[in-house]
Amino acid sequence: MLIDTPALPTAERTFAFLVHPRARVAPDMARVWSPLGQLPEPALQWGLRHLPVPPQPFATVRRRDRATVAGHIIVVPVSARQMLTEDRRWVVGKIEAAIDRAVELGASVVGLGALTTPASGAGRLLRERPGLTLTTGNAFTAFLTVEALRRLLPAAPGGHIAIVGASGSVGSCVVRLLAEDPLGTDLTLVARGAGRLEELAAEVRGTGLQVRTSTSIDDIRDADLVLVLTSATDALVRAEHLKRGAIVLDDTQPRNTDAALQHERPDVLVVDGGIAAVPGVELRGDIGLPTGLAYACLCETMLMAFDGVVVSATGQASVDHAIRMRAAANRYSHLGFTLADPMSFGRAIAWPEALTEVAS
Repeated sequence: MLIDTPALPTAERTFAFLVHPRARVAPDMARVWSPLGQLPEPALQWGLRHLPVPPQPFATVRRRDRATVAGHIIVVPVSARQMLTEDRRWVVGKIEAAIDRAVELGASVVGLGALTTPASGAGRLLRERPGLTLTTGNAFTAFLTVEALRRLLPAAPGGHIAIVGASGSVGSCVVRLLAEDPLGTDLTLVARGAGRLEELAAEVRGTGLQVRTSTSIDDIRDADLVLVLTSATDALVRAEHLKRGAIVLDDTQPRNTDAALQHERPDVLVVDGGIAAVPGVELRGDIGLPTGLAYACLCETMLMAFDGVVVSATGQASVDHAIRMRAAANRYSHLGFTLADPMSFGRAIAWPEALTEVAS
């Protein structure tokens, strides 16, 4: 939902974006301080849970057309598994401490990256701070995801799309965007809870979309193109779930597609989703992407700050906000904010020719 915050003059604002260690803690913590990469995973997990580790600013962001720092990347010292399994009050407290650090650094827009969004109830569990704008980044992620589906669909014979995590914040926004501008395809919507899933399906069936629902991931086996939008610490989509020649667009961080697909299923192509090209933005620090690229949720945080937005975007991502972010991306197109060239497990690929070849 959109939450009104006290109005400020419309002008560019400083932002902060929250990240956390993903599936393997050591490599991500090494980006903050390299010796941490040598510690055993159990020791790092224990230390994050039991030692008073503060949030760590580890990167800055600058626009290439400005001399000043535009924003900061801050590490929440909580692992991906801890985000979803530890006591919610402890996790939220760590996220709150990171937001406090962001405010100390001068941020008035804060983006919730990766699992900080589901862990905080899409921002709804966080205390309100006058003058601070929060975003999950899910609306721009949904917009870029639809753009990626549009690019990938011609290489997916049959055109049947399955969306895993369809009733979540990004998933529901993607479905609604597809209802407004259908790609002329059948949809299978998959989620754990049947109630919200059926409500979403009923909402969009009236637009002419052919929609099926399921609470079992096994039902993606007929899909030509599988979109993964889940929030989990382990791989959910494995070799046995996919038909021959399927294309998978994985928008998750940490990723929810099995790395073993690379050698177990050479007929399947996994495309890393939710990534934008931002050649006009300089990120001084390592977020695990090549230079000139950024995650879509980080891009939404940037766009809201550059555009002087003072209305928080928390809860379920809305179509209205996705359209608003698309317009902002157009205004700042000199900096980028376009769909990045595709990668698969971090390696650059080409489209659509390479995808068609693999799918066949």
